[in-house]
Amino acid sequence: MKTKDELKPLIERIASADSPVGMDAGYVHALILDKFEQIERRLNKLEAESPGNADTADD
Repeated sequence: MKTKDELKPLIERIASADSPVGMDAGYVHALILDKFEQIERRLNKLEAESPGNADTADD
């Protein structure tokens, strides 16, 4: 698990003076969804390349 200091660059990227909670929620959600899409693409690629293929895997 990363420390707060290690996460500081990301914290600064999502900080927003215009938000009562100090972050741009829409931007943060977009970052999260983008990362999930990246993970899904990588997982699909790994499953397709795995022996026996992942044709029987649950979606």
